[in-house]
Amino acid sequence: MAVSSFSLNWVPRTFKEKLKEPRWSKSSRIVELPLHRNITCLCDRATAVDEESNCKRRPLLLGVVGSLTASLLPASSLLAQEMPANYRAFVDRLDGYSYYYPSDWREFDFRGHDSAFKDRYLQLQNLRVRFIPTDKKDIHDMGPMDEVVSNLVKNIYAAPNQIANILDMQERTVDGKDYYTFEYELRSPNFASCSFATIAVANGRFYTLTVAANERRWRRVRDKLKVVADSFKVLDI
Repeated sequence: MAVSSFSLNWVPRTFKEKLKEPRWSKSSRIVELPLHRNITCLCDRATAVDEESNCKRRPLLLGVVGSLTASLLPASSLLAQEMPANYRAFVDRLDGYSYYYPSDWREFDFRGHDSAFKDRYLQLQNLRVRFIPTDKKDIHDMGPMDEVVSNLVKNIYAAPNQIANILDMQERTVDGKDYYTFEYELRSPNFASCSFATIAVANGRFYTLTVAANERRWRRVRDKLKVVADSFKVLDI
C-alpha cells in the first residue's frame, strides 16, 4: 500500500478563537491548580488583562489535585487510570487529545503547535502536539507502519543537512483507536537529538505528539519521555 502524502502547513486555531465558540459560557467553572495561573482560561471573558498573554489555547490542565465537574470533563479512560508519579495530565476535549507530561515542566508557545511543554532548565527537552486535516479514518489508512514512519522521519522531520536514523517503532490499540509510536535520531554536523513521536488519526485530523531531548542526555531521560509518548490518546469530539 502506498503511503499517503500530506502537508504539515496547517496551523491550529488559537485559544482566543476557541473562546468565541458557544461551548464556553460564563457559567464554566474555574479550576485552579498549583503552578498554572493560565488555568483561568476556563473562566469567562472578564479574565484579568494581565493574564491574557497566558491564555492562548489552554482548554484544561489536570494536576494530581483539583476538582472537575462532569459537564466540564466527561469521564475518560485516561483519567480512570492511575497517573504515574511525577506526571500531570493534559486534556484538550475541544481538539480531542490527551497525554501525560512531567510535573516539573512548564508550558510554552511552539509555533504551529496546539500545545507544548518543556523542561524548566533544558529547553531542548520538550514535547509538542499538532494536528492537520485529513480524510483518513484510521492511522492504517496512511499506509504500513514502516513506510509511514520512514517517510515522516526522513522526508519531513529531517532537515537537508541531517542524517535520520529510526531506532524503533511500535503499534498499539487503545479503546479501539490505533497509534504508531517510534523512536528516531536526527544528526547534523554540530548537533544531534533523539525523539519519540506518536501519531494517530481521529476526528478528521492527523495528530502528532513529539517529545525530544539532546542526544547526549537521551540515555538518562529516555524512559521518562517514553511515558509521555505512550500516554498520548485521541478523544472523540
